[in-house]
Amino acid sequence: MPAVSSNPKPTACLALADGTLFFGQGFGASGQTVAELCFNTAMTGYQEIMTDPSYAGQVVTFTFPHVGNVGTNPEDDETTNPAAAGMVVRWNPTEPSNWRATMDLREWLKRQGRIGIGGVDTRRLTRAIRQQGAPHVALAHDPEGNFDIEALVAAARAFPGLEGLDLAKEVTCSQSYRWDEMRWAWPEGYRNRREPGRRVVAIDYGAKRNILRCLASAGCDVTVLPATATAEEVLAHEPEGIFLSNGPGDPAATGEYAVPMIRTILERTDLPVFGICLGHQMLALALGAKTVKMNHGHHGANHPVKDVETGKVEITSMNHGFTVDSQTLPEGVKETHVSLFDGSNCGIRMVDRPVFSVQYHPEASPGPQDSYYLFERFVEAIENRG
Repeated sequence: MPAVSSNPKPTACLALADGTLFFGQGFGASGQTVAELCFNTAMTGYQEIMTDPSYAGQVVTFTFPHVGNVGTNPEDDETTNPAAAGMVVRWNPTEPSNWRATMDLREWLKRQGRIGIGGVDTRRLTRAIRQQGAPHVALAHDPEGNFDIEALVAAARAFPGLEGLDLAKEVTCSQSYRWDEMRWAWPEGYRNRREPGRRVVAIDYGAKRNILRCLASAGCDVTVLPATATAEEVLAHEPEGIFLSNGPGDPAATGEYAVPMIRTILERTDLPVFGICLGHQMLALALGAKTVKMNHGHHGANHPVKDVETGKVEITSMNHGFTVDSQTLPEGVKETHVSLFDGSNCGIRMVDRPVFSVQYHPEASPGPQDSYYLFERFVEAIENRG
């Protein structure tokens, strides 16, 4: 009987722009992709992470080693197709062991055209990201294990990065649509909203399905519009509230068309406005603040955020590589939340109007549900307006 090698030939390679190489076992699709590399500290929800549009243009390193053990299923997709360019894991995915699974992670990634690499020292990689900032990388998977290392490093170095890049246009919807599906609940699963609700227009910069479900569950009749919608198109739906969704890329780039729309809404109406993630950054820019690129961003489901007005600490789900510079907030706009990791801004509100936003993802997919009250606060603001 032939001996079994404990170190099989690598079939995947992750090349950083500085020339650092990580070899491992490839799974999912074959081929090559270039992107920015980030790390996510969540212990669950890898399928939601991979299908979160906010990860467009990024390869995700998972710090939790057990990835793939619950398989995949259609109910957990946050969008139709994965947005993340690829994934890096410590241990190769195992067979799924969850009753909801309909497909294992490896086959799911292959069908979605996304590359995975396992057997990587993710602790070392995560330390490198924290110390040096989010690097540009090339990720390749070849079942035969043949790699052109020089070409991979050159590809990583040629990647332009996310600064100045408008990715919202790539992940937004192509036309408006109605949304009435609510949050998952045992034993029915997802249910549809039947009764009339408050009319809300949601601007899709890369909206996750569970965010829209939270709006519907909180009492909203949701109409989703593309990221490029004008103020006239928004107001034509006679909304009682405006929601600004999450999304990927550089907020300053997306703001070139999003900020004028938001400013017009604020000037012409007194409608309640609620933004999250990229929508938070869009609102801040519209109010006169600035955004900056972070060293390695916030990506995970265990980020402590303090409400500076109540003193309450929430454990939140985050996914962003840019942040609002709180030092640039204008008069009449108050900082409401801060990260307890690094003190960066995590929320703002106008002092005299029901206009507010947060940097994190309060829908908790994946993550804790500490911040769901924000959806209820938004609906309450609509009802108080009459």
